[in-house]
Amino acid sequence: MNYNQNGWFYKNGNNKSPSWSGVEFLFNFLTNNKGIGPFGIEISKEGLELGDIAQISFDGQKYQHSLVIVNLEKPINLENILIASHTYDSYNKPISTYNFKKIRFIHIEKVRIW
Repeated sequence: MNYNQNGWFYKNGNNKSPSWSGVEFLFNFLTNNKGIGPFGIEISKEGLELGDIAQISFDGQKYQHSLVIVNLEKPINLENILIASHTYDSYNKPISTYNFKKIRFIHIEKVRIW
């Protein structure tokens, strides 16, 4: 794995890359990764698949929370995008229940395992 400051590694709760807990670090890692590990692209909600990531901004300036998409119902709207989150141990929770000002979605394209 990539053991530098902006990489992707997790040895334990005290020894991990910032991309495991920092919203901007995760976004930057996923959307810029050219090496081993997961990589993704920013997409609209219509392109979401299970396992993709949503990131929300509570203040409209900075993205502060990452959520994993665990279920999608038709039609695709914020009430039908269901997430898992560890902050308050949520599972199958509609993303619309969060009070946010901005949202972005990251589609996980692939995981490289060279």
